[in-house]
Amino acid sequence: MFTAEGPTFRELAVQALSSVERGYDLLAPTFDHTPFRTPDRVLDATAEALAGLGPFDAGLDVCCGTGAGIGVLRQLCRERVTGTDVSAGMLAGARRAHAGARTPAVDLVRADARALPFDAAYDLAVSFGAFGHFLPAERPALFAGVHRALRPGGVFAFPVGAPPRPSSPLYWAALGFDAGMRVRNALWRPRFVMYYRTFPLGGVRTDLARAGFRVGLLPLEHFGRRPDGSPRARLVVARKGAPPRPSGSGARA
Repeated sequence: MFTAEGPTFRELAVQALSSVERGYDLLAPTFDHTPFRTPDRVLDATAEALAGLGPFDAGLDVCCGTGAGIGVLRQLCRERVTGTDVSAGMLAGARRAHAGARTPAVDLVRADARALPFDAAYDLAVSFGAFGHFLPAERPALFAGVHRALRPGGVFAFPVGAPPRPSSPLYWAALGFDAGMRVRNALWRPRFVMYYRTFPLGGVRTDLARAGFRVGLLPLEHFGRRPDGSPRARLVVARKGAPPRPSGSGARA
């Protein structure tokens, strides 16, 4: 899973005992040599699915890490691309990866994804592999910030895999990881928030709709289908609609 250029076990242990921000600062120099980087086949399938939804002028990569998703946006956006991340180390990696980009221009902004500093500036927002770092209670602020960052009609898109079945070893691996992380966070500070089972599609679609998005799903056929015919992976495509209704307004859902 890790190449010779990847982090050592000791480096991973130090990262896991740090905060999310500090942990990724430490991991950044070797991040692209770990299985945590989004695979190229996921990036390529996302770019292909989004190509028919454009054109897009400006794109935003939320939690951009070392810049893999910025490459998707550079294929799709004509004028400019912005990557944002809370980790200065990861942003430094993205800056190296896209040094010299001119058309479209690439800029990088250090920011907490729960408080994005943008207002109606983008036509397309994407995110890859970052949602495990947000607890369910934090999703409304995350989605509201992306909604605010998009222009009317703008698209927020991200890939999701089908949840593993209880008969799958992956199901039990994710369950065990999340249990271990909960114990770690109960006993150790600062917390390191990373869970695999806190981003269920049903709850995510509800939170996106409450933030003002119209939500659709596109199958990513490159990953095939399960025996029951359902896609192994989908692209969530959330289009900015009307702003969310204020609570207590008396409006019915």
